[in-house]
Amino acid sequence: MRYGRAGIVGRGARRRGAGGPGVRRPGVLAAVALAGCGALLAGGCSPAGGPVARPDGSAAGAASGGSGSPGAPGTASGSPEAVGPPARGSVAVTGEFAKGLESPWGVAPLPGGDVLVASRDKGTISRIAAGSGAVTRIGSVPGVAPGGEGGLLGIALSPSFASDRLVYAYFTTESDNRIARMRYDEKRTAGEQLGAPDTVLRGIPKGLIHNGGRIAFGPDKMLYAGTGETGETGLAQDKRSLAGKILRMTPDGEPVHGNPEADSVVYSYGHRNVQGLAWDKDKRLWAAEFGQNTWDELNLIEPGANYGWPEAEGKAGKPGFRDPVAVWRTDEASPSGIAWAEGSVWMAGLKGERLWRIPLAGEKPVAEPEAFLEGKYGRLRTVVSLGGDKLLLVTSETDGRGSPEAGDDRILTLTVR
Repeated sequence: MRYGRAGIVGRGARRRGAGGPGVRRPGVLAAVALAGCGALLAGGCSPAGGPVARPDGSAAGAASGGSGSPGAPGTASGSPEAVGPPARGSVAVTGEFAKGLESPWGVAPLPGGDVLVASRDKGTISRIAAGSGAVTRIGSVPGVAPGGEGGLLGIALSPSFASDRLVYAYFTTESDNRIARMRYDEKRTAGEQLGAPDTVLRGIPKGLIHNGGRIAFGPDKMLYAGTGETGETGLAQDKRSLAGKILRMTPDGEPVHGNPEADSVVYSYGHRNVQGLAWDKDKRLWAAEFGQNTWDELNLIEPGANYGWPEAEGKAGKPGFRDPVAVWRTDEASPSGIAWAEGSVWMAGLKGERLWRIPLAGEKPVAEPEAFLEGKYGRLRTVVSLGGDKLLLVTSETDGRGSPEAGDDRILTLTVR
């Protein structure tokens, strides 16, 4: 099991001394680290390790090839574009959208520029005003039971939000993880603007660790959810279980025509703990996954595919398992949220305390992953695309595993190139 950031003392620690895990080592390929899960409460951290060869013999931090079909039925063919993004890019922090947040996890941009943010431990959803950064609580989600890696996790807006005003939330209760939707009525009193929850899916296994929690609506207007295997590794290979899966369902929580099994919301399986979901411009679905002791993963998701856990971590190279497109040492990533922007997947790293860029041409990396903001803002939980070259980046220092400083946690605005 892996543990989160340790040994941080004082403000200067985020810039870490020479040779520390936040510093690039000459001649070593950059990599990501995932702050995953631990024996008790720790979200999947592993022993720190120096650069090593991958299972296939290539260097850590380099992207491994993978094949795949579109992330959703009826999407693009999946063949690589003729020209991909530049091999190297840049990202700049252009502002501070908000600060002083407690255990922020899910983020949903609203029409007009404001955002909703969920607090994992408080079980509340707040609205943050663009420009001023003013935080207004709009309501709480009944039944949230924070603990370990559970609580109020991902949130997403209905594809028809302009008319139905529905906010979806993935959260942990005393008995399970579930997804519910609530109507957001801005005319009601502040703090009471969320209606009663309507549960669309229940019975996702819960644990002290590995609860997954990311939800997002895809280009097909269906609802997708990344789940964890709760520390019971065998659940990932059990297609009757909702744990260790990527799920695809209608907005009402029903199985979708075109799913691998007509009566099931299971879309892919063999996952350890999925907390990142994003679609590229050709509607391919990408997912970030916490490894255990060796490899964190970026996967191209295909319906019905088996991603190997617990039989494989990283590249299996075995029939029947889908290999990741890129892997990182677990002390350099712990990937949580991901977003697509300017031809690249951008991945937030918890234990790695950095933002990763993976430039892609179709299904293939065009260069090695590139790291930014190493150690400057602590643990990074969520990254959200605002369209074009704009991103929001959410820190995660107040979740019990970081070392919060004045102003934490924050939402930063980024411009990428």
